[in-house]
Amino acid sequence: MSLNNLTAINSEVWQWQEWQGLPYLTCELLNDWQHGFFTQQCYPRLPEDLVAAFDNDVKAYRVKQVHGNTVLTPQEIISQSTKNTPFVDADAVITDRVKQGLRQSVWVASADCNPILIGDRSTGQVAAIHAGWRGTAQKIVGKAIAIFQKNGSDLTNLSIAIGPAISGEVYQVSETVAIEVGNSILDNVPEEEKLKALFAIENSPLLEDEQPGRVRLDVRRVNQIQLQQLGISSKQIEIAPYCTYQQPDYFFSYRRSKQKKVQWSGIVVDCQ
Repeated sequence: MSLNNLTAINSEVWQWQEWQGLPYLTCELLNDWQHGFFTQQCYPRLPEDLVAAFDNDVKAYRVKQVHGNTVLTPQEIISQSTKNTPFVDADAVITDRVKQGLRQSVWVASADCNPILIGDRSTGQVAAIHAGWRGTAQKIVGKAIAIFQKNGSDLTNLSIAIGPAISGEVYQVSETVAIEVGNSILDNVPEEEKLKALFAIENSPLLEDEQPGRVRLDVRRVNQIQLQQLGISSKQIEIAPYCTYQQPDYFFSYRRSKQKKVQWSGIVVDCQ
């Protein structure tokens, strides 16, 4: 697919790049790092192949994603992996040993779930997070942010890009799921008032649905609210203007096709 056929809604923030004729997306907030949200055109290449878009000499680290909230470092991945289970269960990878100058890339796979890349402009540390509705309900992004802080990060130095994912206008879920996810951004709200409270949020993550007992849920917006509740400025967060469900020419969507195909997102820490 030619780059001429790809148009970013906000070209000042999101740009299309090309590697070996294959398109991938970058975010201006993460310009300090080599990174990319790759498209279905890059399938079935794995991070071990895709990292060549950045540098052939960078090690790629990934995990077996299980829709939880476990965050691992490359060293933890190495120590926990075995010959029979090379990819350990987790849903986010955060770089380590940055001060030693080790070059690492961290990756997550997604179809409709949120791929989130984070970088610290001061420490250089980066993370890749897979946040579906389950991981979002378990506050996986907040857990990763806590690790950044433990490693010396100041929240004001973080840059966060939420990549292509299913948009709220087409993501139908049960009210039960909506409440489970919504609990991550609500505080001391009675059970019977939770849906109403979620709808009352400015730029609500919920939309009405014509089917009884169902609503439309924007998981991207929930992650954004979680980050803002931690004290991170909206200027430090960008959401990609692409919906995996509605743009089949660019992205896989399990909700749309029921096929287990993914696109990869990765970011490189490069401390020389």
